[in-house]
Amino acid sequence: MFKVAWHSLYCHPLPLQHRFPMEKYNLLPQQLQHEGIIHANQLINPSKVNDDIILWTHAPEYLNKLNQLSLSSSEIRSTGFPLSETLIEREKVIAQGTIDAALYALKDGIGFNCAGGTHHAFTNKGEGFCLLNDMAIAANYLLKMSLVEQILVVDLDVHQGNGTAQIFANQPKVFTFSMHGKKNYPLRKEQSDLDIELEDFTNDDNYLSLLEEHLNKLVASIKPNFIFYQAGVDVLAEDKLGRLSLTIEGCKARDKIVLAICKKNHIPLAVTMGGGYSPNINTIITAHTNTFRLANDIFC
Repeated sequence: MFKVAWHSLYCHPLPLQHRFPMEKYNLLPQQLQHEGIIHANQLINPSKVNDDIILWTHAPEYLNKLNQLSLSSSEIRSTGFPLSETLIEREKVIAQGTIDAALYALKDGIGFNCAGGTHHAFTNKGEGFCLLNDMAIAANYLLKMSLVEQILVVDLDVHQGNGTAQIFANQPKVFTFSMHGKKNYPLRKEQSDLDIELEDFTNDDNYLSLLEEHLNKLVASIKPNFIFYQAGVDVLAEDKLGRLSLTIEGCKARDKIVLAICKKNHIPLAVTMGGGYSPNINTIITAHTNTFRLANDIFC
């Protein structure tokens, strides 16, 4: 029985223009319990990650700016969020949630964070609704604590994991794999260890064949003993920011490939939610719910 990190701060109030992307953080655990996919005792309540742990990933000057709410106006604009003490607290809770999910994955095979996937946060700056890079913080935690030896980051959000690529550019123990829209945000891409750039309107068949081919090769060649999976659902055709053409079933098949490969190769897996901006919130919740439903089928 896998564990799911969730905290009320995940969906803290924001100005109206920012609220829609946040709704899923409250609705998703409700839907999972309503369908019986998880039970209340599977939810874990993360605390705030310690600043000393954040500093294994982020620059001291940047963390000080966050703690003192002293980002410049241009730095705040880059994050996409109005800066507040509650927002910083939320980011720290999300980061701890991914650490917790990773620790449970080591025990149970898979663990979830109902938020996270903040892959646009760099060592020294935030971008695109990301201030702290939760997967990078959790990956560095596992390495520092000597819990794993080789990590693979599988980032299937429609946007490149540019912050994650920058953070681990010179870290051979973390291999970054990003499969994303070629012409989508960010305009200036970083270099992951492996980038698969997709043309606009890439469909299910092309996407799934590329994913299966490359992920199987990576698992065989780098032999990871832990995987972080950024499972953004902004790959859907309906997504306002996506520009790909995956169906709900295609997105589910994508998740099945990742989860099944991890299970087959006995690789613990921590899953974060990533992006999702379809106009209908039900579409977003359905796509994310499928990931948890597959985890029940494959791991339980």
